[in-house]
Amino acid sequence: RIQILFEVKESNESMIYNLYIFNPEGQCLYYGEWNRTKQSGLSPDEEYKLVYGMLYSLKPFITRLSPATSDTFRYFKTDKYKLTMYETQSGIKFVINTSLDWSSAMISNILQPLYKEVYVEFAVKNPMLSLTSKIESELFKSKVETFIANCKPRD
Repeated sequence: RIQILFEVKESNESMIYNLYIFNPEGQCLYYGEWNRTKQSGLSPDEEYKLVYGMLYSLKPFITRLSPATSDTFRYFKTDKYKLTMYETQSGIKFVINTSLDWSSAMISNILQPLYKEVYVEFAVKNPMLSLTSKIESELFKSKVETFIANCKPRD
């Protein structure tokens, strides 16, 4: 059984709980949370390393056990939440935790535009930002907040 890092409010409401953005080296560039009712008990840096380490470990595990020649990790779910990862060709990883009513297709329809419309436009194209350390831009943070606030599961 997978250790749950946070507790989910019992609700029929669709929720996005948190979002991590990791660079290819495993550094957490951005973290945002919404509706998180229980903290992990770890420092933020330890939590980021734990999440990235899990993803890093799952990749060879999935590759070795897959009956297909090529397989990719996209998501896992528990009885309380779903963790989904979108990895860009440049190795940036977007990791989002949602309530169970979000399908993988719906989450992909969030993460791909989040990458293109927010990350690329307000982080990559910003010459004042270094993408090797945490993104401190208030504009970027507000764009992510607005983007997530407008997300609702759709069929």
